[in-house]
Amino acid sequence: FNFAPFTWIPGVIWFVLKICLMFFMFSMVKAFVPRYRYDQLMRLGWKVFLPISLFMVVATAAFLKITGFA
Repeated sequence: FNFAPFTWIPGVIWFVLKICLMFFMFSMVKAFVPRYRYDQLMRLGWKVFLPISLFMVVATAAFLKITGFA
């Protein structure tokens, strides 16, 4: 490709602008996402994430067995 946008901005200034944008995005995510209590996180981990992860392991094994990659 022979198209390079923003070549008129010096590299150091462009880098600082991108860092500021990332910092702003992380700050907004931290401000908008609620904080969970420890007991809520543990319940979420044991009752939601563990069954999902075990299902994904079984589904991946079944897919590999069916397609012949295993």
